[in-house]
Amino acid sequence: MMCFKNSVFGGCLMLIAFTCWINAKSIEAFGTFGFDIHHRYSDTVKKYLNLDGLPEKGTVDYYTAMAHRDQLLHGRRLAASTKPVLTFYSSVGNETYYISNLAYLHYAYLSVGTPSLEFFVALDTSKDLFWLPCDCTTCARNFYRNSGKKMELAIYSPSNSTTSKPLPCNSTKCGPTRGCSTMFNACSYEISYGATSSTGILVDDVLHLGTNVTPQDVVDVPVTFGCGQNLTGNFLNGAGINGVFGLGMDNISIPSVLANKGLVANSFSLCFGSSSSVGRIEFGDKGSPLQKKTPFNLQQSKPTYNITVTQIAVDNNVTDLVFAANFDSAVSYSYFTDPAYSFIVNNFNSRITEKPYHFPGENSLNYCYYLGETKKYITPNLTLTMKGGSQFNVTAPTIAFRLNEGGNAYCLGIIKSKINNVIGHNFMEGYRLVFDREEMVLGWKESDCFDAISSPNNGNSSRSRPPPPPNDAARLSSMTGGHVAVIIAIFFHHFIILSS
Repeated sequence: MMCFKNSVFGGCLMLIAFTCWINAKSIEAFGTFGFDIHHRYSDTVKKYLNLDGLPEKGTVDYYTAMAHRDQLLHGRRLAASTKPVLTFYSSVGNETYYISNLAYLHYAYLSVGTPSLEFFVALDTSKDLFWLPCDCTTCARNFYRNSGKKMELAIYSPSNSTTSKPLPCNSTKCGPTRGCSTMFNACSYEISYGATSSTGILVDDVLHLGTNVTPQDVVDVPVTFGCGQNLTGNFLNGAGINGVFGLGMDNISIPSVLANKGLVANSFSLCFGSSSSVGRIEFGDKGSPLQKKTPFNLQQSKPTYNITVTQIAVDNNVTDLVFAANFDSAVSYSYFTDPAYSFIVNNFNSRITEKPYHFPGENSLNYCYYLGETKKYITPNLTLTMKGGSQFNVTAPTIAFRLNEGGNAYCLGIIKSKINNVIGHNFMEGYRLVFDREEMVLGWKESDCFDAISSPNNGNSSRSRPPPPPNDAARLSSMTGGHVAVIIAIFFHHFIILSS
């Protein structure tokens, strides 16, 4: 600590800047300026400046100390531009994958516990709790990918992790809305979507995260999550079968935990590529200065990522309609109430030249069209104007699939709702979406998830494109496998909308 207390303070800062500049030149291929923030306290800089007293690298205390030192140096609250960005850490990479035969959701690999165990979890912005299948006999142990190959799934067990312990019923994190399991002397939880549910107890353990550079620095974070002992419905074979990662606003959600520990800014981003099934998730990402944005509608009882739409345009036909809608990554399609639903589908349908195709099933996609053997088609432009005036151009309003009887078809990915308006995953494709809980705004910018970006918190970075998805992750082709997966997605998400 000598360097920060004596008269050579200015010279030390110059040495820090010079050392970081040298290292930055050698790591430009890593594609992130955030690495420089970490590198100021790397072994190299510590050797030059004799910076003793820092916790062991890779621990929560280490990265908290980094943030604290910046606060002292700048004499103010740590700006978003100096906080690192974290993401999932696993042996197969930190990307997210869009899986058609698991209800058309984005999934990511993550690792928890000691020794670490990897899970393949669904990403859900509508829920707060992160939960995993735990000591259960009926949980899914595997699933078959589009290729027909079997993917093995892990089951969490508190007794197999040396860092796991049950959350006591008297913990402040248990809260008045949760119960108490006398059998396990632990706080209990229940999440349900109609006939689909996850129940069990809450446990404390370590979530292994990493920096958004290559190679990643590992950051181990103590978190609380659900130990799902009893799963029913689609959690057994349809969606979220290996756990669900809640990204909501409550204090128990992982983005909130990371921000409260001072590890990252209170913001995260989800990117859903439109040309492939690969995406990204980054914690602490505040987005780009060039992104568009709109404020969240704050609801005291149950805060969600709820925004206001003020205008809808289908090509040059425009109507002023003001309504609220939730951005929900766990819903495959988008749901609208009238009059918004009727305006969109009627104007869309009147501009389509293909022959109508009647999609089977109740509560299904009602506006579908037959393509024959071709896979190419053109659809009208659909634009939502948000509160504040920014426009959200929907890049993927349709879903295309191969018919069981032969030929191809596509549907407008919108379902009529009687209750809530929900902007689902299909409307988010082609965008990097920033859920900024500090500024309470939603940001968006068109992206393929691996293009060059300019962000306040990681500078100019160029993310390299990933290799082909790992052997145990399924890619979504331009044409999905057929009716069955689409029907499952509609059936599952119908309950989500009703329970919202």
